[in-house]
Amino acid sequence: MEESDLTPRGWLRHQATRVRVLLAQVVALGVVVGCLTIVQMGLLAWIVSRLTIEGIPADELIWPFMGLALVVVLRALAQWGQESAGNEAGVRVRSRLRAELLDHLAALGPQRLSDQHSAGLGGQVVEQVEALDGYFSRFLPQLRLAVVLPLIILCVVLWLDWLAALFLLLAAPLIPLFMALVGMGAERLNREQFLAVTRLAGHFLDRVRGVTTLQLFNRTERSVDEVFTAADDYRQRSMRTLRIAFLSSAVLEFFASVAIAVVAIYIGFGLLGYISFGPADELTLFSGLFVLLLAPEFFQPLRTLSQHYHDRAAALGAADALVKLLKRPAPAEPVPAEVSETEGQASGSRVDLENVVVSYPERGRVLGPLDLVIEPGECLAVTGPSGTGKSTLLHLLGGFVTPAEGSYEVSPAAPIAWMDQRPWLVKGSLADNLRLAAPDADEARLYDAVRQAGLGALIDTLPDGLDTSLGERGLGLSGGQAQRLALARVFLSQAPLVLLDEPTASLDVDTEAQIIGSLRRLIDAGRTLIVATHHPALIDMADRVLTLSEGRVIDSQRRGRNEIEQ
Repeated sequence: MEESDLTPRGWLRHQATRVRVLLAQVVALGVVVGCLTIVQMGLLAWIVSRLTIEGIPADELIWPFMGLALVVVLRALAQWGQESAGNEAGVRVRSRLRAELLDHLAALGPQRLSDQHSAGLGGQVVEQVEALDGYFSRFLPQLRLAVVLPLIILCVVLWLDWLAALFLLLAAPLIPLFMALVGMGAERLNREQFLAVTRLAGHFLDRVRGVTTLQLFNRTERSVDEVFTAADDYRQRSMRTLRIAFLSSAVLEFFASVAIAVVAIYIGFGLLGYISFGPADELTLFSGLFVLLLAPEFFQPLRTLSQHYHDRAAALGAADALVKLLKRPAPAEPVPAEVSETEGQASGSRVDLENVVVSYPERGRVLGPLDLVIEPGECLAVTGPSGTGKSTLLHLLGGFVTPAEGSYEVSPAAPIAWMDQRPWLVKGSLADNLRLAAPDADEARLYDAVRQAGLGALIDTLPDGLDTSLGERGLGLSGGQAQRLALARVFLSQAPLVLLDEPTASLDVDTEAQIIGSLRRLIDAGRTLIVATHHPALIDMADRVLTLSEGRVIDSQRRGRNEIEQ
């Protein structure tokens, strides 16, 4: 069963199956801890009975005392193993899930995630995945221990005194019943809380990114108030969630305390001889003290479950958003192909589109029907007025959108190189940004790429060279330098198909000429180039010019030839 077909609860159960061995280990060690606790309480009651009733000196009970100390040590070791196994289960689930989420986001691409804020997605990958930890490491194992351990203790108490066991048995169902009633709204509150923090992250990041504009228009104080209001709303939601968690624990403690008090009163009056009903006449200090010591331990697994009940609500709230994200259909990954190189040149890709139509739910048809064949090594310029489908065509070839009708094929099915008019640069060194395209590239290959992109002179003037640090979004570089840095990544990628969306937008004439010179090197290398542009200089560079209007081809002209293909 695919994960994207599961409900949030089913999805959490599916994740639990991946660490079922560790969860079984946690439960087994928890049972060992419970059994050792019973032995510890039995030894303690036996020692007290021998010291007080039979008057045996303490030095004659050295072996029982040593046995008691050994049981305490073994119990501590078992608890340590139980906690370690639970933490390991949580770490494995979160690590695997984060990797799957990142892979899924990468497969979806920027176009399919255009309605999502980057800060919100970051919050889902970090905070919402982190919220699953308690569910797997603590709640799930404790859910089983809350059934097994009370049954074991109930059997021991039943062997000692059936009436005391009856009191415990009558009180036990009331606790989870009222816990469930109190916690029914916790899942909804957690879901709203995660949605609020996702919006808050996006709201705050937008204000930070636009702080210069806010200062220019003297709107910083109002923006601070808006962030404060959003943060205060999140605080109130968090407090409502915590109130539910504390109320659930208070309900459990109340009923557990009442039940323990009833058992204590029965044992006390039974030992004093005021109660003669049932097995009360047979009570001894050993059996009475043993039952009294086991009564809190009978409710302890339920107490622990109550403490971790909030983890379940938080996990369900997080899973609701994560499952929705994972349900977003992603295109099938292309089969990686070997990039053939001849004397350092990469062969281009062939692109074949047949009756392709791309539609958006809000806008309807934006491209097509379109029939197009692009030969390997060809440079195609796509032009036309804004909003005619140029960028959509590039998104289609890049795998960012899927056609509503028709089919397209890129062969070989190798990774593509993409260069936007506003290239994305990360905070780090120039080398870090270059290695986004080729993580294993050595320094010589990096220098060769920046020289091909026309950045060699700039790098030579920098004291730190490629180790020069950049700020957020390439702070420290001009627009043209950022474009050429992105172009250097294209050279590094060795991808046979290169998609360029307005690569010279907002550049001066000299910088545009340098970019075009660099692009000609890609053409000489045998790559297939598809450029969406309005600029005459880029159009003159192309082997063929495709003109779009309202998503349809109105002209396809091959440069240097007199033929015009309609």
